[in-house]
Amino acid sequence: MTTKAAFSPSEWQLVLEGPPAAGLLVITASHGGTLRETIAMSKAYVEARAEHGDSELLDEVVAEKPRIERGGKVHNPEELRDQALACLTDATALLRDKATAQERDDYRRFVLSVANKVAAAHRERGKQVSPEEAQAIQDVTTALGTGPS
Repeated sequence: MTTKAAFSPSEWQLVLEGPPAAGLLVITASHGGTLRETIAMSKAYVEARAEHGDSELLDEVVAEKPRIERGGKVHNPEELRDQALACLTDATALLRDKATAQERDDYRRFVLSVANKVAAAHRERGKQVSPEEAQAIQDVTTALGTGPS
C-alpha cells in the first residue's frame, strides 16, 4: 500500500490538489450555485472518509482539508482551467510511478466523484448538469487518463 511517506512534500501537495482542482474546474464552468457546489465538494470528502479502509492512499488524501496552493493567482477562467488540468495530469503521472493500479483507480474515481457531485449540486438552465459542467467533467476524465484516447 502506498502512503504519504512515499512522496516528497511537493509531490504529496500535488496529489492533494487534484480532487479540489477538479471540483473548482466544474464550479467555474458555468454560473450559479457556487455555494451549493462548494458544499458538495466538502460532502464528497466526508463521504470518502466514511469509506475509510478501502484504500490507504485515498484515506490519507481525504483526511486532509481540500486546498489548492500551486500556480499562484489566476487571471481568467482559461488560466484556472489550464492549471487544474495540468495538476490532474501531473498527479496522474506521479501516481503511475508511485501507487498501485488499484490506488490509481481509487484516486481517479474519487476525483471524478468530486467533479460529478459538484456538477449535480445546482440545476442550471433546467438541467441537472449544464453543458459547460459536462465538458469540464470530460476534461477532468481526459486529464486523469480515463477517457477516450
